[in-house]
Amino acid sequence: MTIPAPVMSLPTTGGRVTSASVMTSVVSGQTIEYCLLGADIFPVDPSAPAIKMRAALPHGWNRKAMMFGGGGYNGTIPALTMNVPFGPADQPVPLARRYATFASDSGHQSSAAVPSLDGSFGMNDEALKNFAAGDALKKTHDASLFLIRRAYGKNPSEVYFSGGSTGGREALVVAQRWPQAFDGVISAYPAWNNLSEGLHLGYLAQILSRPGAFPGPAKQTLLYDSVINACDGLDGVKDKVISNPRGCHFDPHVLRCMGGADAGPNCLSDPQIRAVIAMSTPFRWPYRIASGETEYPGFPFLSGADMRTPFLGFGTTAPANPMPVTSGYGLQYWEQWVKYFLTRDPGYNSLDLDARQPGKWLDRISHLSTIQDRNNVDLRPFARAGGKLIMLHGAADELVSHRSTNDYYQRVRGMLGPEPTRAFMRYYLVPGANHANFGTPAFAAGWDSLSALERWAERGQPPRNPIVVDVNHNRTRPLCEYPGWPRYRAGDPDSASSFVCTR
Repeated sequence: MTIPAPVMSLPTTGGRVTSASVMTSVVSGQTIEYCLLGADIFPVDPSAPAIKMRAALPHGWNRKAMMFGGGGYNGTIPALTMNVPFGPADQPVPLARRYATFASDSGHQSSAAVPSLDGSFGMNDEALKNFAAGDALKKTHDASLFLIRRAYGKNPSEVYFSGGSTGGREALVVAQRWPQAFDGVISAYPAWNNLSEGLHLGYLAQILSRPGAFPGPAKQTLLYDSVINACDGLDGVKDKVISNPRGCHFDPHVLRCMGGADAGPNCLSDPQIRAVIAMSTPFRWPYRIASGETEYPGFPFLSGADMRTPFLGFGTTAPANPMPVTSGYGLQYWEQWVKYFLTRDPGYNSLDLDARQPGKWLDRISHLSTIQDRNNVDLRPFARAGGKLIMLHGAADELVSHRSTNDYYQRVRGMLGPEPTRAFMRYYLVPGANHANFGTPAFAAGWDSLSALERWAERGQPPRNPIVVDVNHNRTRPLCEYPGWPRYRAGDPDSASSFVCTR
């Protein structure tokens, strides 16, 4: 089937269904029969790659649709049987609820061993805008709704979006740019200020590459354990979770090796202390960029981040040229950005670029900021259209700073006012949760945000006293609206009823 170009509100040269097959899968314990469609959306620039997308159209359709966001640099199509970010294990995923689900690769196909770390598509302007500005989101949305109409003979009654990390940024993009396209949005750990975070990562890459500055895994564990020991009980109970990160004040100098020289795994040298402080301190650049951003707030490594997932944080080896696959995810992300987004020179050494003094690259950085920093906080059009937004972040996120999401939420409240914001938006900070429940977080978050969003968008019932489950440890906590956090009162420390949300 041809997908006509006019059904998409952004420029394309149309599209085509490339495959269609009846699938029978066990999803959330249920046997689901659905039609799986594959399609290409063709670019305007003939040298740009097509957007590859899929849609799962279930028998017994519930008249609703769910679009999934991606991760990192995208480059693959998310599984249409997936759950929403931080979704619970004991509730059916969207397809098992008979949602029509759809997603795309955002306009390029990865060839990397870690698909989400291939930025080579950034050499093409249309592919760059499809990914970074979010153009592929609306094109995929429009093409998918066209196919849903052809399959079922009617439009969905509700269309939702969910995503985390890059997908969380994409969730905010659709609310900002196309306020009438989605009835509700779940945005988890959103990398909304993508370029700003990149500048901070570039600064850290240079610092961590200096001789003796990189703290290896043993020292990362030492730092993590020391922070937990210092701050764990401040919320009233020792449970390996720091519930109030802003109340945790830890000075890494207490771990200083005698004389400041590296003396083994039980202390930090002066260069390592400087590196740790740089990671957890706001990075401010001494120049203007067109997006208006001026800083990135730093990562919460001194407020209880789980240092035992080094791939997302420091990595296990120092940054170098070329960037080792054993360095942190964010540092590899930076290298791809420098090579393909900024300089468009695959041979460029990313450690040669000083994020504090970019020299001849400043104009290009400023231009990219208008594409990558999706920082429009005027969500009034989305609210007027009846849209509802649930935003989530883990307070121990190693890859996208929760402080950045705090900032975005506060900006929205500052523009719209507290009550108008609360009428359509909720933001929850989950203590102990890390990035996407990767590895073995202190608190592996699980909450049925989709049912909460359905009740809010369809029946006007906002979330009320939600409870989040630690899916690894069979314990619960109240899910507190930011800036609230759960303080222990009395009773079973594994029960949410023993805590109260406080400020």
